[in-house]
Amino acid sequence: MKRDIEKDLYQWKEQKEKLPLLMRGARQVGKSYTVETFGKKVFKNTVIINFELHPELKDCFNTLEPDDIINKIQIVLGVTIDEDTLLFLDEIQECPNAIMSLRYFKEKKNYIAVIGAGSLVEFALEKKDIKIPVGRVQYIYLEPLSFAEFLTASGNEQLRLYLKNIHLNSEIENSIHQKLMTLIREYLIVGGMPAAVKSYIDTKDFTQAGRIQNALLQTYRSDFGKYAKYSEQKYLQKVFEKVPQLIGERVKYAKIDLESKSRDIKNAINLLSLAGVIRQVIATAAAGIPLGAQSNDKKFKLNYLDIGLMQNACGLQAKLLLDADIMQINSGSVAEQFVGQELRAYEDRYMDRQLFFWARDKRNSSAEVDYVYDAGALIIPIEVKAGKSGSLKSLRLFLEEKKVPFGIRFAMDKLSLHEKILTIPLYMIEHMHRLVQEMNIK
Repeated sequence: MKRDIEKDLYQWKEQKEKLPLLMRGARQVGKSYTVETFGKKVFKNTVIINFELHPELKDCFNTLEPDDIINKIQIVLGVTIDEDTLLFLDEIQECPNAIMSLRYFKEKKNYIAVIGAGSLVEFALEKKDIKIPVGRVQYIYLEPLSFAEFLTASGNEQLRLYLKNIHLNSEIENSIHQKLMTLIREYLIVGGMPAAVKSYIDTKDFTQAGRIQNALLQTYRSDFGKYAKYSEQKYLQKVFEKVPQLIGERVKYAKIDLESKSRDIKNAINLLSLAGVIRQVIATAAAGIPLGAQSNDKKFKLNYLDIGLMQNACGLQAKLLLDADIMQINSGSVAEQFVGQELRAYEDRYMDRQLFFWARDKRNSSAEVDYVYDAGALIIPIEVKAGKSGSLKSLRLFLEEKKVPFGIRFAMDKLSLHEKILTIPLYMIEHMHRLVQEMNIK
């Protein structure tokens, strides 16, 4: 399946002096497949070293000197490594020296293309004995397939191209709107994990895709022992099982488990966040840019890695997702998860985008906006839960209090602008930045 991140990789390849890339992202989002496919497409040679499958190759990195490393790899594997070669270091977290060697490839062999990736590389980077100086290695992030990528993968590229030409004053054809809403519903069931998407595209069977999701969920459970002490694993299990039911709610540790200590649940949330299995959505006062400068990490909500995994873990039936009002399923948590996942998916891939929400906790005057997003110097409040009859009270309160020119409502409706509220259909989140720019021009 073609991934949008390939465009970034092509641009990186064309740079005369390359920073080594370290691809980051949760397990099973397609890092290895993406890099290997890219290598075969654009390089004369691709040399793949998987430290998990071939731990003996760690010996090639007993030195951090690139010339020595390259010579050893060439001798052991019988390959040639030059400027027409992609050197892919997979499961790089298994070889800390390989991670540290990346800086020296930049300093001494920057014409050699090197990419590292790994399923739990974040934990390796947290270790104090691994030092990667700023400016020597570039991080690039891979998420599950976005809805736009799902369109491409499922043979609906023409619909994706159609949406690129929709502007604020455009009218979306009813038949196209209905088709896209049908595809959104399919995506809510299948999600964006590559294995589940491939299964559904090959079979058109939601049950088969669901079995893949079950296997993926079990894979994440099996990973607990790789990054947590035995005594911590029961708390990871509690959080992992409970989070899908808490999407859209502010997290209270007691809601996850009454009998566990807050510090144990907090630690479990941090570990699962580091693994990329869950994402924290932090409260911000939204008084200015950057949003993180006014954030309060004691107040947060949680998103899951993937909407398909989330609905599977919640036990939601495909028929419900195909027939019911998307905005109302599980009190709107399905739509909120989808939007959060999409907001991350279309971000600059060299950034690890943090998501924020806004809340005002005043007696008789409380309010909450699902997401607050910064587009350049502009702060944008985003509402997801409200259906067609929703009052958008919190959104309007935010606009008035923060003196923001407009807000965004993601909905099942067509594109429209009314009283400072830009309604964007769920299938057009890919184009939010472009539509915001059009709003600023108006």
